[in-house]
Amino acid sequence: MKSNSPKSVTSYPKTILPIAASVGGLALFLIFASLLLVSQPLGSKVSGYFYNVDQATKIGLYNETSILENQVNNTEAKSNIVDSVTNKTVDSGTDKTVDLDTNKTVDTDTNETVDLDTNKTVVTETTKTTNLDTNKTVDIDTSKNADSGIKKIVDSGTSKSDDSNTKKIVDSGTSKTADSGAKKIVDPGCDLYHGKWVHDSAGPLYSNNSCPVLSQMQNCQGNGRPDKDYENWRWKPTKCNLPRLDPKKFLELMRGKTLAFIGDSVARNQMESLLCILWQAEAPINRGNKRMQRYYFRSTSTTIIRIWSSWLVHKTTEQFDFAPEGVDKLHLDAPDETFMDIIPSVDVLVLSSGHWFAKRSVYILNNEIVGGQLWWPDNSRTKKIDSTEAFEISVATIMSSLVTNPDYKGLTVVRAYSPDHYEGGTWNTGGSCTGKVKPAVDGELVESGFTNIMHDKQISGFNRGIKKKTNKSRVAFMDITKPFAYRHDGHPGPFRNLDPNKITKRSADGRPPPQDCLHWCMPGPIDTWNEFLMETIRRDFESQDT
Repeated sequence: MKSNSPKSVTSYPKTILPIAASVGGLALFLIFASLLLVSQPLGSKVSGYFYNVDQATKIGLYNETSILENQVNNTEAKSNIVDSVTNKTVDSGTDKTVDLDTNKTVDTDTNETVDLDTNKTVVTETTKTTNLDTNKTVDIDTSKNADSGIKKIVDSGTSKSDDSNTKKIVDSGTSKTADSGAKKIVDPGCDLYHGKWVHDSAGPLYSNNSCPVLSQMQNCQGNGRPDKDYENWRWKPTKCNLPRLDPKKFLELMRGKTLAFIGDSVARNQMESLLCILWQAEAPINRGNKRMQRYYFRSTSTTIIRIWSSWLVHKTTEQFDFAPEGVDKLHLDAPDETFMDIIPSVDVLVLSSGHWFAKRSVYILNNEIVGGQLWWPDNSRTKKIDSTEAFEISVATIMSSLVTNPDYKGLTVVRAYSPDHYEGGTWNTGGSCTGKVKPAVDGELVESGFTNIMHDKQISGFNRGIKKKTNKSRVAFMDITKPFAYRHDGHPGPFRNLDPNKITKRSADGRPPPQDCLHWCMPGPIDTWNEFLMETIRRDFESQDT
């Protein structure tokens, strides 16, 4: 034992010395590496390699300001003239020109009827606005001053914009927005609303006999309309295809979500069209009540609802100033409270309004009577606004209410003003669409000056409203007005009911029979609205995912 003890003692130092040397070397290496990282950060080298300037702009690493303004007309415009040769709309009130083919618009200072705080600074967290041509949403990360006086010229053909004040570049053809060199790419999809109607031998997506929720007034075949070819036309965008609506894909797209149609009878028309299409894949459960229609699709937990709102703004009937009790009074600066409480639970909201502004009503703004439609008892008083201006203000009001609601995070789709086709008069003065059996062509298209003004006022109100955006909702403008100006064949006309003795032809002295040239036959052209809607929703959801 004693003879072995010295050997174990002498071998111990031989083992510990190499270990100590290794530990010391490692410590020196770590000290050297730390000094190197301080002077040359590794992260900057890696990010510079993977995310150079061009790549960083493509994936949206830069937090740049992007404001998309696409106002089509001056808010005080009184009339529009369409040049059938150049396809340009000229505003005779302001001499502004809009090219309907390239959508080149010169936006100059507007003389607004009402101060809607359009020149105030809006600060949002993740604001989004809409390219009205391509129906694509553009992400605005840090919104700055939305100055309605800024002059912007957008050339959708060359993807260039000259803004001498802010140096912002907007490509309305591809939804690319650049600010000081940084670009944000949202959806490269094409403009859905420039194209033509093409005959489709595949026929409609359903029949009048396969949809149990079709209103009788729009059941043109059931009401005896003799022709049927109006069902066999599809809209073909110039630069892409608008997919035929697949009901199963639509339900899957809206899985677990709620879609709400809010507005007038045209909103009901569109909702019933969508239900008729979806019914071909699944019969929903009716969970409606007196306040709203509600249909639930069990396979995907999708809910579709509709709430009536004639003007989308607050309405009263009590006496107000010199307006007596019983006359509808529209408080243009307050939203219709009948549906605002359900807004936070809605994922996609489709708004429809405009046609009720032709009906008898009083316009109230800032607690003052400022105008009236089919009612104005005192000619010594001056009207401050007319019905088209009231419509514009109402759109601005409802949009600003939605985009500033802190609890609303959904997509708001404003469906453009639906054109009627009362030729030779209005709905109550002998206007008619009798005998129209196919879409109009350019040479026979009858332009409606009133429809053009209402469309422009709607766009102006839309743009003014979304400038106040403070929440995380998104907006889109579904611009169906121009494409559907060609569909004078798509209305019920005199085939509005089942009455076997109804008059369907002109009288001996040429007077037309009572008819509906505002709503749309089902099946018929209105089904295309829901194909536009599905594409709008798809693009928005995909932009959210990316």
